[in-house]
Amino acid sequence: MAYVAKIGPSILNSDLACLGHECTRMLDCGADYLHLDVMDGHFVPNITFGHPVVECLRKNLGADPFFDMHMMVSRPEQWVQPMAAAGANQYTFHLEATTNPGNLIKQIRESGMKVGLAIKPGTLVEELAPWAGQVDMALVMTVEPGFGGQKFMEDMMPKAGANMIVSGSAVMKSEDPRSVIALLRNVCAEAIQKRCLDR
Repeated sequence: MAYVAKIGPSILNSDLACLGHECTRMLDCGADYLHLDVMDGHFVPNITFGHPVVECLRKNLGADPFFDMHMMVSRPEQWVQPMAAAGANQYTFHLEATTNPGNLIKQIRESGMKVGLAIKPGTLVEELAPWAGQVDMALVMTVEPGFGGQKFMEDMMPKAGANMIVSGSAVMKSEDPRSVIALLRNVCAEAIQKRCLDR
């Protein structure tokens, strides 16, 4: 059985003046989906983009690309409907940003999007456990949220096996993104297969 890891470049690290083109370039280089980092200046210090940009990208790129919205925002509840209407496929919110994850998960599902649940590096992975059966993806961050281009935190690796990999500057800033995407996919697939065979 083949184990395939999906690779989603973070477009935050792209040339934002040519965002539509950059998204197309990543998809042409083999990206499986696009990871869109939304920051509000409250949950994290920086501000990026919101649902109007997502709507423009959806119109520009068509229905096929899968948009995973990484919502690094203080009140994730307020952006569910706007992001769904803009064409987002998955709404990934931070466990640390809400007092009622269950209600938010229900709200996201009812909007027609898949559910992702993220944790910061300092949050114990065990805190994801109560919600594991209710979400489509768990995002274990290997950098502190809010800034691109950070060094990978290797001590996060024991937290979880991974079959979806988000990479920012390593892919977007590479002269050969296709090779980096292929390398990430192959290394992750080998690690997943080894873990399964060791059990």
